[in-house]
Amino acid sequence: MSDTYHPPLDDIRFVLDHVVGLDELPEHADLGKLDMEMVESVLTPAAKLASEVLAPINWTGDQDGTKLKDGVVTTAKGFKEAYAEYREGGWNAVPFDAAHGGQSLPWLVAFPLQEMWQGANMSFGLCPLLNQGAIEAIEAHGSDQQKETYLEKMISGEWTGTMNLTEPQAGSDLSAIRSKAEPNDDGGYKIFGQKIYITYGEHDMAENIIHLVLARLPEAPEGVRGISLFIVPKILEDGARNDVICTGIEHKLGIHASPTCTMQFGDDGGATGYLVGEAHHGLKYMFTMMNNARLSVGLQGVAIAEASYQHALKYAKDRVQGTALSDKSQAVPIIEHADVKRMLLSMRAQIEAMRALTYEAALQLDLAGAGDLAAQAKVDLLTPIVKACGTDMSLDVTSTGIQIHGGMGFVEETGAAQFYRDARILPIYEGTNGIQAADLVFRKILRDEGKTVTAYLGELMVQINELSDETVKQPLQEALKSLMAATTWVLQNGPKDLDVIAASSVPYCKCFGFVAGGVMMARSLVAAKMQIEAGGDKKFLQQKINTAEFYMTHILPQAQSFSKTVLHGAQSVLAAEL
Repeated sequence: MSDTYHPPLDDIRFVLDHVVGLDELPEHADLGKLDMEMVESVLTPAAKLASEVLAPINWTGDQDGTKLKDGVVTTAKGFKEAYAEYREGGWNAVPFDAAHGGQSLPWLVAFPLQEMWQGANMSFGLCPLLNQGAIEAIEAHGSDQQKETYLEKMISGEWTGTMNLTEPQAGSDLSAIRSKAEPNDDGGYKIFGQKIYITYGEHDMAENIIHLVLARLPEAPEGVRGISLFIVPKILEDGARNDVICTGIEHKLGIHASPTCTMQFGDDGGATGYLVGEAHHGLKYMFTMMNNARLSVGLQGVAIAEASYQHALKYAKDRVQGTALSDKSQAVPIIEHADVKRMLLSMRAQIEAMRALTYEAALQLDLAGAGDLAAQAKVDLLTPIVKACGTDMSLDVTSTGIQIHGGMGFVEETGAAQFYRDARILPIYEGTNGIQAADLVFRKILRDEGKTVTAYLGELMVQINELSDETVKQPLQEALKSLMAATTWVLQNGPKDLDVIAASSVPYCKCFGFVAGGVMMARSLVAAKMQIEAGGDKKFLQQKINTAEFYMTHILPQAQSFSKTVLHGAQSVLAAEL
């Protein structure tokens, strides 16, 4: 079953210490310069919680699901107790401001922890992920009073937060939101409306749930410019229950143990809400939550792909069937079959590339938090790539995991199918991957006339040209050339025809992801060779080298194919009639 997950600590340590680099972090206010020994004191107990508490209830939670009765959601067996252990361990507070009870640890340290929670049990991990985004929004845009009222308990995990955007008639098009907010005489508001697909909108694991809700004030402008953001607590300050209730939970393809709720506001006179920031600026404030969550959703893709890989690897070692072509004398574990080995290598290579790229984005997020404007530009550029490419990768890897199991992968009892079912939501979360690709080309590339992307590609070129190993240098040079050609095409054609760019944005994003991931794999290879010379674990490090070389020959060539699609494929989309 899926409780076989073991946090990949050796891989995480290698990326932190040798590929991305803890030494690049700004100094911590209290701890000074973080090193691997300090970080290890966080990673080890986190891994224990992931493997011993969260992973064992992943499959059972999938089977049990959640229950709704009279507006009350009961989570799957063991979830409430697991959350209490997670909260009491202080894990929810890791990346947040110490001024409100957080630990102020960098995102580069928080991301490995998040990877472990999500890899062990994604249905569980969604609760703190949504809370994280709500905290960020209140911290960035809330009043001093709101920060004092909500942040400490949300950071401790005593309370959890949600994001309420979607309505039945308004999916990705937030301009169609109809929920309304009416001012009270006391300066508060009454909220009316319905929201759907609200992750952990109702549950029994925390004392209170703080909903962040998009709604329109009377006489608000039409479209997205008329949306405001409100805090709507489940339980009010006087202990009374607010006028908000869960009226349904979705029956989903996956993440069965995560309650995805329909929330009804204001059926009994109006739910009490409090305006965040200025009126009509809600969409801007909500993007604080969404951008934070997008990197974390990309990380979820890495995490669940890793869990699927571990599951498939164990099965391939245990399953004896057929013979290896080089030795027909006896049956062998299927991991000895060349094509099974190819599939496993494909899984591992894609995971390692996206883990390194996602952690690189986390480092840039930390540098940006210290005031580095170039780092912030890089975060903005990498966010849609990490989200889209990390989650697309998770579908490829989890599907391959089922394939390695053969027919046994298609039945639920082996646990292989759950990874694919759970992963399928990720390309939809926080803006579909088509929206991510559009964000990349329109907002991150065309908006500043290519300045940020040109600078980033220039950095990649320097890193590639410094490589001495031709087995990775030459294919990366070719792939980067293809990406640069696609980027030039976007910049030249964007001002002339936005539809052409829209039709090309997804293949462009994929091309970018494969190249950026390839550079991270090259850094991994160089680091592994250096560590071998320094007397490191040769078997582990040689695996890193082999995986990087596999990436260059089996994964990276896809970048050139997607570049050709960008250059020549738009008209066949626009001319087609369906």
